[in-house]
Amino acid sequence: MSAEATLTDVKRHVAIDLGASSGRVALGTVHAGKLTVEVLHRFPNGGIPVQGGLYWDVLGLWREILHGLRLAAGHGPIDSVGVDSWAVDYALIDEHGLLIDGVRHYRDARTDGVMDQLLGVLPRDAVYEFTGIQFLPFNTAFQLVAHRQQAPTQLDRARTLLMVPDLLHYWLTGRQVTEMTNASTTQLYDSRQTAWSEPVLNAFGIPAHLLPDVVHPGTDLGAVQPDVARDTGLHGTRVIAPGTHDTASAVAAVPADGKGWAYLSSGTWSLVGVETDRPVITPQALALNLTNEAGVHGTTRLLKNVMGLWIAQECSRAWGNPSFAELYGAAALVEANGPLIDPDDVRFLPPGLDMPARVQAYCAETGQVVPSTPAEITRCVLESLAFRCAEVLSQLEEVTGESIHTLHVVGGGSQIRFLNQLLADISGRTVVAGPVEATLLGNLLVQAEACGSIPRGSMREVSRICEILTTYTPVKKRTVTQHTIFAELTTRHAAST
Repeated sequence: MSAEATLTDVKRHVAIDLGASSGRVALGTVHAGKLTVEVLHRFPNGGIPVQGGLYWDVLGLWREILHGLRLAAGHGPIDSVGVDSWAVDYALIDEHGLLIDGVRHYRDARTDGVMDQLLGVLPRDAVYEFTGIQFLPFNTAFQLVAHRQQAPTQLDRARTLLMVPDLLHYWLTGRQVTEMTNASTTQLYDSRQTAWSEPVLNAFGIPAHLLPDVVHPGTDLGAVQPDVARDTGLHGTRVIAPGTHDTASAVAAVPADGKGWAYLSSGTWSLVGVETDRPVITPQALALNLTNEAGVHGTTRLLKNVMGLWIAQECSRAWGNPSFAELYGAAALVEANGPLIDPDDVRFLPPGLDMPARVQAYCAETGQVVPSTPAEITRCVLESLAFRCAEVLSQLEEVTGESIHTLHVVGGGSQIRFLNQLLADISGRTVVAGPVEATLLGNLLVQAEACGSIPRGSMREVSRICEILTTYTPVKKRTVTQHTIFAELTTRHAAST
């Protein structure tokens, strides 16, 4: 059954997408097998420093979400709503169903040194064998141990742990569950057994009772609670769990067809990966620090987290927030084959107005020409990101034994023509850019499929129908010298970690 043969009556779904720097509430309307998306409300997001800690303003996000839902209700009956967000961050709920403390930001410094401490308790290869998740200092497992060390009574008081989208689904429905794609990012979940990992929980001293039941993407969590319905006008609306990890939703909307493709979810982070039938947990995957995260329809997202546009965003903030179009345009005029950084170096992880100085210091320390202007620094950052993504694509080919000929770039970065051409040139692969709003689209597609608005298995076909895509083919080859320089930089980084 093709997407054109779907139901002809109008169905409306609402996607709430929370990113690290902004949030959106969007209306998805399905008619005659086609999905149209309208963003109804945008609002800022970001970390808030409080007494030495870094928090998310979840109550402020909830206020904005309610406003967006009121706007959606003005368009007619809403069939469903679902929330996705970034991964790893969580809320603790007490015995009365109330929020304890707040939601810490993954860039909070409290996790410094915790990962190394815990890997002395349970070795790296054992943790990877159980979870298949890459080692990042802010993973939920390490955050929880840091939380216990800093405020042990809070963990003792807690009855339930909810990931950020699960918290918002709880406030919408009153139901406390964890959706699988986000559970799989915690380093507490066994993707092969599809259950929380008792060996990891026991080794790290994390109480198993905190972790709720895990549900699949597309699960109907129930109707919107009466108080929310009265406030927003969403009477009778169902709450459907999408792929609540924003990358899972974005990958669900990749308009790919056939085999031999990879994806790059390009935003504050760059998520570079392939879709597999099952987790790939091997010594080689561990050595490359690849991660196995749950996807939609029982798939596995074998990928690597690469620092994304975060470095460029922080540099722009340091320069007074000039337009990105202006920055990228100027960077494209800078001579190619200049200095490079390893974007995954830990020095680039924390926020700060000294980000341009960090880029310059890295280049100086590695004996390269030091970029001096915003255009030169931006060129250095974007070119380095493209090299890193190309490197990961080659690693994915090695681990899976499958060739990759096409890279689908989705998310905000798909609009950066200069970066997309760099990706094509440096990787030597065809790059297909779009959709820009892949996360929203994937969220809506999962809801639409769960509600019967589109046929099961037609999500990528619907995505191809409703999106305009741009193709980039390799034009300029990078120099062997520059490839060698970048390999040396990342080899040094791997040795240090």
